[in-house]
Amino acid sequence: MEKEQNQETEINENNEPVINEKNDTENKKEFSEKSEEEKILDLEDKLARTLAEMENQRRRYEKEKEEAFEYGGFAFAKEALNLIDNLERSKKILENDESLKDSDALKKTLEHFDIINKDLISIFSKNNIKPIESLNKKLDPNLHQAMMEIEDDQKEPGTIIQEIQKGFTIKDRLLRPSLVGVSKKSANKDIKNEENNENLENK
Repeated sequence: MEKEQNQETEINENNEPVINEKNDTENKKEFSEKSEEEKILDLEDKLARTLAEMENQRRRYEKEKEEAFEYGGFAFAKEALNLIDNLERSKKILENDESLKDSDALKKTLEHFDIINKDLISIFSKNNIKPIESLNKKLDPNLHQAMMEIEDDQKEPGTIIQEIQKGFTIKDRLLRPSLVGVSKKSANKDIKNEENNENLENK
């Protein structure tokens, strides 16, 4: 049926249709040419998509390579922080040991602990692993984790007044948060403030 529509026909003397072969050939040629153009357009589209995908993959690879170079030691660095923690714990245990108090042996041991601790911090610093400054700073949820509240009327509420465990960053990422104690107003002061407010209202 499509063939009949594409063919131009003529009527002969006997009123019978005659197919014009010339026009039929031209129609086939035109259809064939159009099909080739469509194929070329399709191939061009596929090529463009492939090139775009290859570029995206290249960018992803570059980003992954950069992150691997910058943060490849993340897990190792996090584990290595245990050395600092253990040194700090050992130091406190020795300092609280009554049998060693004020002895020369204790002083020398603590001095060696301090040297080792400074060396570790120095090595970390060279590898862009730095301790987070916490004391007397405002609590920052991105860097600190509040473990307790401590009554202190001398400090603004939410100020860090105790560092339980030191936090560290690696480059611009958090390696681990600082565990801290923050200040809060004392209950007695709140009661006094309420009483003062009531007295002012009564006047």
